[in-house]
Amino acid sequence: MALFDRLKDQAKSLQQQAQGARGTTGGHGAQGGHGAQGGSRTGSSGGSRAQLVGLLKNQLGSIKTELKSGAYRDASMAMCALVAAADGHVDATEMQQMEQMILSNEVLQNFPPEQLRTRFHKHVEQLTRNFPQGKAEAMQDIAKAAKKPTEARAVIQTGIVIAGADGHFSQAEQMVLQEACHALGLNPAEFQL
Repeated sequence: MALFDRLKDQAKSLQQQAQGARGTTGGHGAQGGHGAQGGSRTGSSGGSRAQLVGLLKNQLGSIKTELKSGAYRDASMAMCALVAAADGHVDATEMQQMEQMILSNEVLQNFPPEQLRTRFHKHVEQLTRNFPQGKAEAMQDIAKAAKKPTEARAVIQTGIVIAGADGHFSQAEQMVLQEACHALGLNPAEFQL
């Protein structure tokens, strides 16, 4: 539970930095800041988790126009597949839920749904057939985003959003997120992982 509180604080800080940077670059960034979700506050850890996911979604939304490359698309789908398969298996219900989250994600709507679906399913199939080999291939796709720091951080943030969407952030999910940070040349501590 403390992990979500740390991530929430980190997300707030990053969101404030992103808003400050957007405010100095001109008019386009101001549009992404409307957030009806941010007003709900609860004292429960479930509220903290939901708030964290909402903050990261808003932060990603504020840089949506910068996240249109094929490298970000491929890395994000590999990250989503790794999160889904982190515990070693993915059942049909989990696949359907993950696909729904991916296709409804504001930033990932930059890409045609079929491209996302195809790449996600490819990675999940590889991970369920042979996890170590599938993981190595997913990490190769994730590493493609390392050239652009904004995209690299967005891949990890996308992974955190997907991992936290069900209200449960497992140790296995944290571990794949840490490994993805290393593949992208990022310090996991930046994301409180």
